[in-house]
Amino acid sequence: MDRDSPDEIIAATDELLHALVAANDLVPADIVSALFTVTEDLVSTFPARASRGHGWDHVAIMHATEIPVPGSLPRCIRVLVHAYSPKTPPEIKHCYLRDAKVLRPDR
Repeated sequence: MDRDSPDEIIAATDELLHALVAANDLVPADIVSALFTVTEDLVSTFPARASRGHGWDHVAIMHATEIPVPGSLPRCIRVLVHAYSPKTPPEIKHCYLRDAKVLRPDR
């Protein structure tokens, strides 16, 4: 993401949610809750606004700010999703997109 703007935050979050849902065969009824975090430099809107376009109307959602560790990745959105799934933990796919790929190159 190049800058802090509502349109870019929503687009990046939409991309992340699409990837996560597709990779893990999730439907809205599977999703129990989600915790979105952003780095301190993203303040123009709530990332979870994008979740409504995915049908997450009854999902409990919370936002938080990442710990501002010096040298950490800027303009980063993360989501921790709690969902029902028949998959075993090794089968769950964690999605790291764009510049966040450097955070977990093993994934």
